[in-house]
Amino acid sequence: MTEKLAVITGASSGIGAETVRRLAAKGYRCLLLARNRERLESVAGDIREAGGHASVYPVDLADAYAVQRVADSILDEAGVPDLVVNNAGAGSWKPFLETSVEEAVAMMAVPYFAGVYLTRALLPAMVMRGSGRLAYVASPGAYLGWPNASTYLAARHAVKGFAEALRSELKPSGIGVTLLVLGTVESPYWDHNPGSRENLPAADERLLPTLTLADAADAIVDGLEKGKPLVVKPSLYRAIFLLNAIVPGLVASQLRKASKKARRKV
Repeated sequence: MTEKLAVITGASSGIGAETVRRLAAKGYRCLLLARNRERLESVAGDIREAGGHASVYPVDLADAYAVQRVADSILDEAGVPDLVVNNAGAGSWKPFLETSVEEAVAMMAVPYFAGVYLTRALLPAMVMRGSGRLAYVASPGAYLGWPNASTYLAARHAVKGFAEALRSELKPSGIGVTLLVLGTVESPYWDHNPGSRENLPAADERLLPTLTLADAADAIVDGLEKGKPLVVKPSLYRAIFLLNAIVPGLVASQLRKASKKARRKV
């Protein structure tokens, strides 16, 4: 992975920032994308102080034209990326009838359309070169459904469908696609979206432990280094996804019970 170029969205904090630090430590030149320039500069400054290479590209990823302009700048100034990590995500976990149409649209804009915009802008150059990897961060909600998070989960289902279809489409071109499915991560997301945690289905921490930012970033970088098409952390979710495919009614029933249990605890 030495001396390669990585583009990471949602890089100003949380999983994105931690992933940037891991990639920079492995020799990547990192290009950090998010809306907040000050936070991006803080992360990039830490990387430079540690001897790594980082540049910032502030952008509203929900704006297709802004994303295209930034992508053009990246191609002109830094070159064709070897790795594009679509990590940016937004949206609260709320009952559907408490979710406005505008909120639903915003949740689909980031992460789904943000990933579409950036991929469409950078992919032609990657295909022309004949190498590279696209990565998309999702959650177990990309495979499952539970109460009080419907529009949030719909956006993650869209990310999963996009990544899987794109993987098949791009296989002859030499471009790899990785879907990254991470369980509950203790990150700033919960602080920025009050009320969401109470809609998180209760889980046995011994079987499905909450991930630290370091756990999440390590899983991402390890999966990308190995060129995996799918990364699932904690791995027990793979069995749950399989069970859901076989007996979806049973899994849905258990998720409803887990959701009620979580709300009683709050």
